[in-house]
Amino acid sequence: MSDLVHLQDEIRARGGSVPAMLPASAYTSAEVLAWERRHLFAGGWTCLGRLDELLPTSLEDGRPATQRAVMVGDVNALLTRADGQVRMFANTCRHRAHELLPDGDASARRSVVCPYHAWSYDLAGDLVAAPGYRDEPGFDAAAYSLVELPVEVWCGWVFGHAAHRLGDPDVVPFADCVGDLDRIVSAYSPASLVLAERHSYEIAANWKIVAENYHECYHCPLIHPELCQVTPPTSGDNYDLPGAWVGGSMVLRDGMATMSLTGESDGLPIPGVSPTAVEYLHLLPNLLISPHPDYVMTHRLVPLAPNRTWIECSWYLLPRPDGSVPDPAYAVEFWDLTNRQDWAACESVQRGLESPHYAPGPFSPSEDAVERFVALISRAYLGLSLHDYRHTDAVV
Repeated sequence: MSDLVHLQDEIRARGGSVPAMLPASAYTSAEVLAWERRHLFAGGWTCLGRLDELLPTSLEDGRPATQRAVMVGDVNALLTRADGQVRMFANTCRHRAHELLPDGDASARRSVVCPYHAWSYDLAGDLVAAPGYRDEPGFDAAAYSLVELPVEVWCGWVFGHAAHRLGDPDVVPFADCVGDLDRIVSAYSPASLVLAERHSYEIAANWKIVAENYHECYHCPLIHPELCQVTPPTSGDNYDLPGAWVGGSMVLRDGMATMSLTGESDGLPIPGVSPTAVEYLHLLPNLLISPHPDYVMTHRLVPLAPNRTWIECSWYLLPRPDGSVPDPAYAVEFWDLTNRQDWAACESVQRGLESPHYAPGPFSPSEDAVERFVALISRAYLGLSLHDYRHTDAVV
């Protein structure tokens, strides 16, 4: 029996509840990860990064980027922008399937040109040149447009769905996946904030372990003494609202302005948001959004192997009226320390999951957000929808 089928059978055997962590194969199996990359990442709405970085208004030669190759799960895709409209296509030439751009590369060209045989497309995906085919009887250029894929820009981030074509009825609308998360995140106006610092980490743990760790502070008293100085680990509440997301909030201690080693802030308050709340929000599959009173931090997760995850941690601050950005060191120092404490714990969990003696353990009452996350992932393994899940729903 395959790892995936065995995992699905184990989930069904739970009888419609999620009493404990997922079985070990969910964190250790290459087959399960391959399924996730196609069905959760390519088949969901994966965060690809910030629009102003993927398609910047000025590349090294000073021209605006018009196209960028990206990976959406296990599918190679091509972002384009023309006249303010962002589109996404399969990064596959309609002639002999050569990549149109290598993964990660950008271009300022006004057309997309395949480097193999020079088939050329405009930025809307239409074939405009196919050398040698002009007088070929029966050749219809309109039949060889690039395959367009769904893409959305939300709060400054770009999200792509690459498992189905644009317009396919199996694509859940992005708005349904975001659900009520939009109301919470939009209050912080993330698109108006400026990237002030970024750290990248590569850790020896499954991406879901990282997410599960993010969703609870049961572990905070033991491994995060600095965090507990600025926010009570038992504070706040988790949300149970529509959408393919998980999250909750915590409250700063009296006298603390933000999450920093001193509780003091060197940034500017974000207008219109709570001066005492810190949100911990996860839009599945891969964007963790942590809004603070004075900055928004994100973690973007990319699974590399069952036991390896690349994590991009970014800090966005409100610029001053003159356009300058406050020094983010106060936030970066705090969270880089906290991140590394978390990564060590996640790597230890991964090693424990690889033991033949592991069996799923029960969730504590304070781990309800982890339980919700596991319920969503369990539903995905069984082919059920995520965006309309509520805590009272059965998993199967």
